[in-house]
Amino acid sequence: MSHLQDLGLRQQAAGVSDGSIDPAELLRATLERIEERNPALNAVVATFPEESERMLAQAPEGPLHGVPIGIKDMFQLPWRGPRDGTENEHLPPGESYIYRRLRDAGAVIAGVTHTHWNGGGSTGLQAAYGPVHSAADPGHCGGGSSGGSGSSVGASMFAGAIGTDGGGSIRIPAAYNGIFGLKHTFGLPIDGYTHGYLSLVEAGPMCRSASDARLLGEVIAGRSLEAGDGSKLRVGLPRFFWEDLDPEVERGCRSLLDRSGWDLRAVDIEGAELSLMATVLLLTLEGVPSMHGDEPPDLVTEALVKYLMLLPARAMPRADRIRSLLRREAARLFGEVDLLVWPTVPGPPPPVENPMVELPSGPHPADEVNVRLNGFGNLTGLPAASIPAGEKDGLPYGLMLQAAWGEDARILDAGEHLEAVDAYL
Repeated sequence: MSHLQDLGLRQQAAGVSDGSIDPAELLRATLERIEERNPALNAVVATFPEESERMLAQAPEGPLHGVPIGIKDMFQLPWRGPRDGTENEHLPPGESYIYRRLRDAGAVIAGVTHTHWNGGGSTGLQAAYGPVHSAADPGHCGGGSSGGSGSSVGASMFAGAIGTDGGGSIRIPAAYNGIFGLKHTFGLPIDGYTHGYLSLVEAGPMCRSASDARLLGEVIAGRSLEAGDGSKLRVGLPRFFWEDLDPEVERGCRSLLDRSGWDLRAVDIEGAELSLMATVLLLTLEGVPSMHGDEPPDLVTEALVKYLMLLPARAMPRADRIRSLLRREAARLFGEVDLLVWPTVPGPPPPVENPMVELPSGPHPADEVNVRLNGFGNLTGLPAASIPAGEKDGLPYGLMLQAAWGEDARILDAGEHLEAVDAYL
């Protein structure tokens, strides 16, 4: 049955629909694959066969009828409250909007996936249930904070999983696990979601292809993401975000773009160098008050206390001014180009034992350099995705695609085009 897990989301859904796949067998294969591969990765933190079987028995006919899905540990389920990478439930069991949309599409929630402690890190190393590991190499970080969704999809435990993204938390794990991950345009419902960062965070699909992400994304967003032509696009390459990258990552990303056939042009974003500071300020000011009472790792506690003591009263207004500037810049640029593109991460996933990234400027903490590249999409609220762009020493990295407000479908069009180009060549 394990071969069923190697099928994509659309293939699984089509097989259940036409009768060639027994959905009960598909669920059993999913749970068997988790049992087989999860011990090395720690990507799935809970399964619940009885509840999943009950959900399957009651599943309506829909676009995901009978398809098992993973869900990040930040959403209410009727039988389990979210834990946010900590030891205790922080909301009671209930029906979050993500649960309702998956249920109404006929999907079967088959597991809860690893979340970095309180949804606040890009490595996936700090959580009550231990670190999450990359599907490409368990000795390396699986990413965060949606690292469990990324790793479980990368390891074919699920064909699709749900993540959330407040500073790259879908896109970074997607890059670290060699899959496609989309952060939707800001503004989806948030009921049943347990954490802060509410002016930054958005949910999205994590799958092994852009086509599969379109299907799952339509369910999450509750609207059609109609396919279009992604082959003839004007693409801006912001100079600031192409600086200080691992040379092999830069070459791989540029090579993929050179093969795209797109109209590529270098652009400048005023205030781009301020996006890291503004993102960290807002993540701290919005996230810390909503953090739960569980004792966090000592280093996290110490860092947060020191950082909060240094924040002036004007920190929030300053961060909001930077956000307004970047939104104006995005509006200006999207009058000239269809996409903004740069690497998702500056280097491949770092070792679990030493989460530092070696760059031309020297070694840097992964959290710092990852948020530097990803915060822009959260500050502006624009849709953004990571698509696999290559490997260095067998470790994957990604290319980030960002489009104008509400243009989620254009990103998926671009992703499908790049996947076709890469497969052809």
